[in-house]
Amino acid sequence: MELVFTLGEIDEAARQFWQQAGKARVFAFHAPMGTGKTSFIIALCRALGVITPGSSPSFALVNEYQLANGEPVYHADLYRIANEAEAREAGIEELLYSGAVCLVEWPEKAPGIFPPDTVHIALGILPDSSGNQEPGTRYLRTFTAAS
Repeated sequence: MELVFTLGEIDEAARQFWQQAGKARVFAFHAPMGTGKTSFIIALCRALGVITPGSSPSFALVNEYQLANGEPVYHADLYRIANEAEAREAGIEELLYSGAVCLVEWPEKAPGIFPPDTVHIALGILPDSSGNQEPGTRYLRTFTAAS
């Protein structure tokens, strides 16, 4: 899956993402700091129907949101995690295998804890030099862990 969008189009991009995501439950977002991982994840939560999506869980590590039907959605930020052992101690691995939708920032901090069917997502900002898009236009591309 590939998407190109501006911040003004982020909600539509999130809707398109869910249309193409199939039955996947765990999503790992790979991107440099400041690229818009949290903004896109919050848009994904809105598109799912999360009741009051929050902000980045950088300090709490995990935010738990609720869908209207009471089902949980987890948003994890592993930036402050040192390694896989620490992620396991924090209960992150358990969440990833819970069957709930899990949206994870900085998965490279603990790559070995993710289920094999995790959808990996590269998010970035297109260079402004093409002249064909608005400055700050984002791109999103899914890939497998092996690629």
